[in-house]
Amino acid sequence: MKSLRQLAVLVRLSVQSIRQRIGSSLVVIAGVAGVVAVLLSVLAISGTLMKSIQGTGDPTRALVLSEGAAAEGASTLTRDAVRVIRSAPGLRRTGGDSVVSAEVLFVAPVRDARTNSRAQIIVRGATMPATAFRQEIRIVEGRALRSGVQELLVGSAASRKYRALKVGDSIAIRGGKWPIVGRFDAGGGSRESELFGDAETLLSANQRNSYNAVYVQLANESTFTSFRDGLTLDPGLSVKVMREPEYYRIQSEPIAKAWHFVAYIVGGIMALGAMFGAANTMYSSVSARTREIATLRAIGFGGASVAGSVLIEVTALAVIGALLGACIVWLLFGGATFSTKLGAGRVVAQLSLDPLLVLLGIAWACGIGLIGGLFPAVRAARLSVAEALRDV
Repeated sequence: MKSLRQLAVLVRLSVQSIRQRIGSSLVVIAGVAGVVAVLLSVLAISGTLMKSIQGTGDPTRALVLSEGAAAEGASTLTRDAVRVIRSAPGLRRTGGDSVVSAEVLFVAPVRDARTNSRAQIIVRGATMPATAFRQEIRIVEGRALRSGVQELLVGSAASRKYRALKVGDSIAIRGGKWPIVGRFDAGGGSRESELFGDAETLLSANQRNSYNAVYVQLANESTFTSFRDGLTLDPGLSVKVMREPEYYRIQSEPIAKAWHFVAYIVGGIMALGAMFGAANTMYSSVSARTREIATLRAIGFGGASVAGSVLIEVTALAVIGALLGACIVWLLFGGATFSTKLGAGRVVAQLSLDPLLVLLGIAWACGIGLIGGLFPAVRAARLSVAEALRDV
């Protein structure tokens, strides 16, 4: 209890004297704020994009690709293969027909609304209306597609990110200008980064006769195995079958690894610099407070209490820096739209700062403060009374 009371007194004295060391204290705060801002901004972008990609999956849906294809764009399925897939066991059926959407992918050139740079967007043709097959999709502006007509629906994320992708605009696709007749939300999933059209119309315009993938609605989650086995054991087919969440998890892993590598390598280098800055600042603080430390030690304050007060001070400054860094990220990037390449096109997402990321930033700041303040704290604790009074 005596040590805790001494520590409380020392912390109060540190707070009261911080105005005399405001310059060096701001160095610690600014250094940590920079580290946390970089770390959180990169991780927030990564997390937002991953949430968008992985949030697309539904465990009651599966997709079929040709054997050996790593993604939809590299897959080719014939019409005969689609007919076999439609008759496979384990599918949900309505009115005697299986709930299946054979889909085809194309890319179309667009321009970024902010930078005016060129990019490519995925145009997805589906044999079943998007709102009927994917329950998370709902039209929020305009109207649904008409079968057999050259017209498109645009996802909300794509509409925000790219120019000339508003309801009433047209986009050039082989076969002419295709008007955008509606805009849809998809619960924040990566489908919002795409355009939807009628599969047969797109195939005809592009003079193709095969699909890229077949999406199916399972009768329930437990029928996936029978559906998969019914197709993979068919000697006339060469396909692979995955649950939709599994497919998007696999697609997102390389992106997540790349962004995390950047975040932790760059953040780690900056954190190292912030640790040295914190150590230098606290060494200066200990030197400037030699007379104070001498007086305190002479009247009975222990070395552990002195060291503890140094660590608490530098950690508190680091936490303030972490909160400042989080505020910077939120003010500069909150709600900003980011995109990354996914297959032939790009996935677009709106950045949000997760509270767990802020806690991670605070944890990093505490680590920087504790490591940076450790040696100055030990020096203060080992400072003998005689030595301290002699320095005075």
